[in-house]
Amino acid sequence: MLWQVACTVAVAAARRRGDEAVRPMRGDGRAMRSLRVRGGSQAEMVERLRSGDGFVAALDQSGGSTPSALARYGVEPAAWGSDEEMFDIVHAMRERIVASGELDGKCLAAILFEATMDRTFAGRPAVAYLWDKKIVPLLKIDKGLAPEDRGCQRMNDIPDLEATLARAKALGVAGTKMRSRIATADAEGIELVVAQQFKVARRVCRCGLVPIIEPEIDKDIDDKGAAEELLLNALHASLHSLEPDELVMLKLTLPDVDDLYASCVAHPNVVRVIALSGGYPRVEACARLKRQSGVVASFSRALTEGLRRDMPDVTFSAALATAAAEIYDASRNKIVEEEGADGAMYADVAKHLGK
Repeated sequence: MLWQVACTVAVAAARRRGDEAVRPMRGDGRAMRSLRVRGGSQAEMVERLRSGDGFVAALDQSGGSTPSALARYGVEPAAWGSDEEMFDIVHAMRERIVASGELDGKCLAAILFEATMDRTFAGRPAVAYLWDKKIVPLLKIDKGLAPEDRGCQRMNDIPDLEATLARAKALGVAGTKMRSRIATADAEGIELVVAQQFKVARRVCRCGLVPIIEPEIDKDIDDKGAAEELLLNALHASLHSLEPDELVMLKLTLPDVDDLYASCVAHPNVVRVIALSGGYPRVEACARLKRQSGVVASFSRALTEGLRRDMPDVTFSAALATAAAEIYDASRNKIVEEEGADGAMYADVAKHLGK
């Protein structure tokens, strides 16, 4: 109830500013629902997330990760004198990527940094520009990580969350993303990470958006397999506690066991399971992804691998086209080891769960 009040207040403020804001659906007084946003309906965008071919582009580098992203792009810290200049440079990189046309038809969604909502791509509002290409706009909402506790890092508090969600909804954003970190196979630490993620996810759902839950497991830890088993159990417990209309996505580290998260793929509350590259080179990330039925990529470093600011546009576009084609292929075409072991392998689970 408190979240509904907060969303209502935020929406009223947005209307006073002249924004097109959310409106609740009929029949559920507990939650804010919307089928009217700028550009396309929420229902249309959610269906694109659920069933569309392609991958999710992670273009949401924050203040902490932007310097390393720019270094890989061939831009050293001496190139900027303030955070504002740094964010201008990384936005130009993002704009160059989306305006190249090489993501068209292969990218089903893009995760954006919050400030990107107020910027433009090719002279048009960024969110509307993406949806015109049928790329679903999503928003990073976390504010970084708290200090490590029990081998994990939960999220910092997210101030003014409902106001941010209302503004994003009004602009045409369909969902959100928030990241936590798991650095060891500590059962209690992982349970705390997942509990916090789902607590915030419910707030996002009540404001009419689809949250992406990202409890990232460090790819190089010695007990990665054990951490993945603990995470899977914690995800099951939280997913089963959701109401039928509380829809989420999961963004997970590529696991060591093939199809480890097939039960999550099949769960009726899960719109899509997406995978982060997590520092794997693109070749290895794609090879691992091809062994995960029903999972699509949400790569950042692997997508921009090899791209440099000083590349001529034709060379840049060719390199990006290669990356997009490889990631699209790994998201869509899965390896079949045995007769009948393709994407239908979890169909019985899906049928049992009613998805």
